[in-house]
Amino acid sequence: MSVTHAAGFVAAGVEAGLKKSGGKDLALVQNVGPRDAAAVVFTSNRAKANPIIWSQQVIADGRVSAIVLNSGGANCYTGTQGFQVTHATAEAVGEKLGVSPGDVLVCSTGLIGEQLPLDIILAGVKATELSADGGVDASLAIMTTDSKPKRAVVEGTGWSIGGMAKGAGMLAPGLATMLVVITTDADLPSSALDTALRAATRVTFDRLDSDGCMSTNDQVTLLASGASGVVPDPAEFTAAVTAICHDLALQLQADAEGSSHDIAIETINAASEDDAVEVGRSVARNNLFKAAVFGNDPNWGRVLAAVGTTQAEFDPYAIDVSINGVRVCVSGEPGQSRDLVDLTPRAVHVLIDLKSGDSTATIFTNDLTHDYVHENSAYSS
Repeated sequence: MSVTHAAGFVAAGVEAGLKKSGGKDLALVQNVGPRDAAAVVFTSNRAKANPIIWSQQVIADGRVSAIVLNSGGANCYTGTQGFQVTHATAEAVGEKLGVSPGDVLVCSTGLIGEQLPLDIILAGVKATELSADGGVDASLAIMTTDSKPKRAVVEGTGWSIGGMAKGAGMLAPGLATMLVVITTDADLPSSALDTALRAATRVTFDRLDSDGCMSTNDQVTLLASGASGVVPDPAEFTAAVTAICHDLALQLQADAEGSSHDIAIETINAASEDDAVEVGRSVARNNLFKAAVFGNDPNWGRVLAAVGTTQAEFDPYAIDVSINGVRVCVSGEPGQSRDLVDLTPRAVHVLIDLKSGDSTATIFTNDLTHDYVHENSAYSS
């Protein structure tokens, strides 16, 4: 399972010594081919970490031989020295694997504004022993505040996809969510990978909005080895990439820092998909609503108040709202008793009917808990 599930990939995860808490903290994934195609979607945050700046240059030609990822430090806002560390990391990987440093993606995650110790990084790279069974260790090495690794696989017709992700906080990205590596043995060029990846992230990672905070280091990478020799149908491949992204996104949601509820906010009958996304995201970022869910209080008035702050097309006095299958608001008036809503399960489904069109979208979020506040006040992240 994970990034070495697809043929043509080897990986490793080692304890280099970057994390004060100990544990694996450096991962390396190599595409051994025969194809070296890749596509990457990056954070839309204007404040970008040095690895993002480097990787944006690497992916320009659509060719990637390997990706190295470290936890224990974001290497963001670390100036020229930080960029040199990123460059040197790629060079070390290139030397170890016999590939061009310009074909090595670099990812980092951790505390912003702290220099990464280059000697520890280089020693970690040298210590990696890549194997077809190394995907599990790699998924462990990219964890920071995660309580568990995130891994997934999807089977195609004669080809397969594997993936790993890290993330438990700062889940509100534009185009990506934390660090994600997806591998496939399908035989496809980078242009096809890019089309499929962007279609997938648009409806999965880009709609995960746990806490409204966007990272500086988010990167989703898709690598293709072509080892299966199979050229899949584009629609089938896009569906498979979307499926694995959806799986990993829900794993990220379920591991969000301190959360006690996983909330799916589904907006239907919107005038446009953009309207549906805007409405769902407004509710997902409403702290009053999120706090109410934490208290098992189906306070649907807070849902309508959040919807009313958007520019979406709707009649505010025609909206229906259901919470966990109970239609608590009908045409802007009280519906079934809120006492019928059971919010004790972890899963919460909010259905908002705008009655303005035929578009729909779902945003995934979490509740606002005491534990979330404690975790994010008790340490630097």
